[in-house]
Amino acid sequence: MGSSLAHCVCLWFLLVSITNAKSHVRNVFNVMSYGAVADGKTDNSKAIFDAWTHACQSVGGGMVLIPKGTYLVNPVVLKGTCKGQMVFFLQGDLKAPTDQKSWDDIDHWITFQYVDNFVMSGGGSLDGQGASAWPYNTCNKDSHCKKLPVSLRLDFVNNAWISYIKLINSKNFHMNIFACNNIKLEHMHIMAPGDSPNTDGIHIALSTGIKVWDSIISTGDDCLSFGPGMKDVDIWKVQCGPGHGISIGSLGSSPNEKDVQGFIVRNSRFIGTQNGVRIKTWALPHASNVYNITFRRIIMQNVANPIVIDQEYCPSGKCNPQGSSQIQIRDVKFMNIWGTSSSKVAVNLDCSKGKPCQQIVLKDIYLAYKGKDGPAISQCSNVNGVSYGKLQPPSCIQKSQSN
Repeated sequence: MGSSLAHCVCLWFLLVSITNAKSHVRNVFNVMSYGAVADGKTDNSKAIFDAWTHACQSVGGGMVLIPKGTYLVNPVVLKGTCKGQMVFFLQGDLKAPTDQKSWDDIDHWITFQYVDNFVMSGGGSLDGQGASAWPYNTCNKDSHCKKLPVSLRLDFVNNAWISYIKLINSKNFHMNIFACNNIKLEHMHIMAPGDSPNTDGIHIALSTGIKVWDSIISTGDDCLSFGPGMKDVDIWKVQCGPGHGISIGSLGSSPNEKDVQGFIVRNSRFIGTQNGVRIKTWALPHASNVYNITFRRIIMQNVANPIVIDQEYCPSGKCNPQGSSQIQIRDVKFMNIWGTSSSKVAVNLDCSKGKPCQQIVLKDIYLAYKGKDGPAISQCSNVNGVSYGKLQPPSCIQKSQSN
């Protein structure tokens, strides 16, 4: 009851501040005025598009309001540039189509592009109805597989705040952020079954100033994944599980990838995930850098691979065994990470033969393993760094320091 009341109060203050502040929204565009029908059967993509278009062209900006109810929506792209701040206030529940013809080989469901100063909130949901598409996902076997739609895309969006939105059962990634700046995601709830294919919670690439705070993500793939060109990322108080953990990468699959730098994951929890915190790169000749990365104050509960650097990433098992990653990983800190590992190797730092990891720090790690084959262990390959504090399993980094 207390959390629900707090949620309502937060949304009320958000709505009041948005509608009253002189520098904010002046006009509200209710999709019902544009022919929306909340019956869960009628396609409402045109009503939403028309409401957005009028709001976007309104001097001073506008609010697109989707009241409570269930709305079927076919794929739609909502574009800027707009004449002021844009607010997408979603109180209702949007449902994606299940008819294959409506999404066949389409990479998006709801997309926002070229918007500056954007707010999305309201307590509503985007239900991708992914079970209708998951049987068609062949991407683990076929690199030329057909596209499946991402539920929510942000492309070239700047200065955005997205909060109190649920993303449910996406056909592909739940959310994809590309070429964006200063994006804050807060109080998000993302959920899909643990065996749903490629349902990453949030995938982000070529973006700067990304914050993901106080959110719960349960998926069939990475809870959070980060591609090339990421800078200044702050992940705080995120709960992940089920899923594949939080991953930087995979990196190095293409030439001329931009560096990943300035990245912190803190005060977060992993429950029953396949991985915890992970950096993964392909053993290919494409060079770039990953540096200034910190993972700290993290709880692991029955996590299969709590701490991972994998520079021989090859999910298909068909890679060149003589390959060597040319991604230089340096200045990575794993600090104050506690809990339980469901596998014996709780810390696995497998770095590149050609570009060994540099300045790796292990500090105050306690990961218990209760298997019959003895306590947890750590494994290192091609790692330079230091370890200190209380360490269980014992560090595999040769150089260590005492407190």
